[in-house]
Amino acid sequence: MKKRKREIGGGGGGGGGGAFHRLLRATLRHSCRFHGPLGGLLPLISAVSGCLLFLLALLSLLSPSPSSQHLQHQQLLLRYRSSALSDRVGGGLEEESAAEAGNVFRVPSSGGSLSRDLWTSRLSSCFYGCSNASGHFMNAEKKTQPNRYLLITTSGGLNQQRTGITDAVVAAYILNATLVVPKLDQKSFWKDSSNFSEIFDADWFISFLSKDVKIIKQLPAKGGKALNPYTMRVPRKCNPKCYQSRVLPVLNKKHAVQLTKFDYRLSNKLDKDLQKLRCRVNYHALKFTAPIAEMSRTLVERMRSKSSHFIALHLRFEPDMLAFSGCDYGGGEKERQELGAIRKRWKTLHASNPDKVRRHGRCPLTPEEVGLMLRALGFGSDVHIYVASGEVYGGNETLAPLKALFPNFHSKETIASKEELAPFATFSSRMAALDFIVCDESNVFVTNNNGNMAKILAGRRRYFGHKPTIRPNAKKLYKLFLNRSSIPWDEFASRVRTHQIGFMGEPNEVRPGRGEFHENPSSCICEKPEAKERALIDAPKKTGDGSEDDKEKSAGRISTDDATEEQKSEDEQDGPDMDYMEDGNESQGKRLPNGSDSDTSLLKTEPPELEEMFSD
Repeated sequence: MKKRKREIGGGGGGGGGGAFHRLLRATLRHSCRFHGPLGGLLPLISAVSGCLLFLLALLSLLSPSPSSQHLQHQQLLLRYRSSALSDRVGGGLEEESAAEAGNVFRVPSSGGSLSRDLWTSRLSSCFYGCSNASGHFMNAEKKTQPNRYLLITTSGGLNQQRTGITDAVVAAYILNATLVVPKLDQKSFWKDSSNFSEIFDADWFISFLSKDVKIIKQLPAKGGKALNPYTMRVPRKCNPKCYQSRVLPVLNKKHAVQLTKFDYRLSNKLDKDLQKLRCRVNYHALKFTAPIAEMSRTLVERMRSKSSHFIALHLRFEPDMLAFSGCDYGGGEKERQELGAIRKRWKTLHASNPDKVRRHGRCPLTPEEVGLMLRALGFGSDVHIYVASGEVYGGNETLAPLKALFPNFHSKETIASKEELAPFATFSSRMAALDFIVCDESNVFVTNNNGNMAKILAGRRRYFGHKPTIRPNAKKLYKLFLNRSSIPWDEFASRVRTHQIGFMGEPNEVRPGRGEFHENPSSCICEKPEAKERALIDAPKKTGDGSEDDKEKSAGRISTDDATEEQKSEDEQDGPDMDYMEDGNESQGKRLPNGSDSDTSLLKTEPPELEEMFSD
């Protein structure tokens, strides 16, 4: 009996092999009951055949089809979250079927072969930054009046504050006043306790601008007591006459004036010398402190050690920003409830129309849409991407399609240790400064939004050699992303390239004076004499045979006009396009000691102000 048990259990090593042996032995035992040649042979043949079929079935289950992994990868790449699709699918997430992925919209891993260098701008060598003052520009020694001090308090995140600091220098020049080193916003959404000298090199700032504006670190004492500045606020886009009529009378009377919430409080359009002063401040006087500069240099070197070229992507896709935008990103009822709850924090925010907002190009691209745009422009999966981002709504699930398209995905947290980042980690502005420098040093800068960092970097990269800067033409790309599953990849990619003409950071793609000056500092960019000749040589040759160069050149005239119209509409807006709601209880102006108003228009109460949602 024991021997019989060992025989039965001896082949029980698990899996298909054990089952095969047990079945064969049972069949043979059964066949022994029959006598004669046929009686023993037929059951044996049946047993062997059955076992072979069993093995084939087992192998088919364990071995996936050659194309299944490819199809899974394609489905991940092709997942598209869109406001128009959210109502069709309960979870707001639609995946193409295998047939669609294979036959209609197959995303290549390679960017393809294009006729242009993706890492440089055409004609960039023909233009250069020029911000020196003209001979008519009076210097600080002759212009500054005694007992006239201007203080400003900035607003928003690092880059919004940067615009305020830049404009504060110009405002001090207009008022013939001494500027006190600006105070940084420490109370708003970003809650960063850093002061000016912890972000920027204050001594360099004062020294570099000494010929333009007199700058001091703090108000002087008068009669043994510190001056008490008069607090007021000027309207947005206040021009030089506005400052002279509203601020100068108070400055002459009080000797020290502090302008609060100083963001976008100076006109976009100024005379050329004042615009050049803006550029001297923004591009030369504002230098980050040594610790920030050194850590940023380390990050840049590590990115360059991975590849000779890299893209920096500024990705704004935080829950607060998405809630404020009023856009729909295809997350269904769950997304609407989550973002709707956040949106309630702004009590006076009007109800949004997600479809209308997206049609007007006001919704930041999703990470997946950015990835598809870059692939269509010609960037392959081997490209290294540095991503400057806050908390991404949806986390890794939202980032997965972008990472599938570009597996070489990096951030400061992945290329630096926690110990290296520790001195900066608890200060949002210092962390933003690290990203700012890496993005500025990248070969190609890409943004999914039109916020402050995107605008300032776009202008800075124009000034320092027109390094490629890709800003999505969201108004046109919206329709393309919506319908992309119904067109072949080649057609999709061709349309993306056409729509992006005029949005790539090329010289002269935006008319001088259009858009925010910080984004398009045309007064500070000079053209070399050979520029026009080079433009004729380097222009795409018209073949007349319907080639892609011919088509894109023809389409470029339309797309550039579209870009100009978009810049025009942005320029007509009163202030930034998306804002955070503030309490609006800050003093708009104080009554003078004699009980009279210095300027009735000055003391007119403004509507509750908005702190820019894109106040990065």
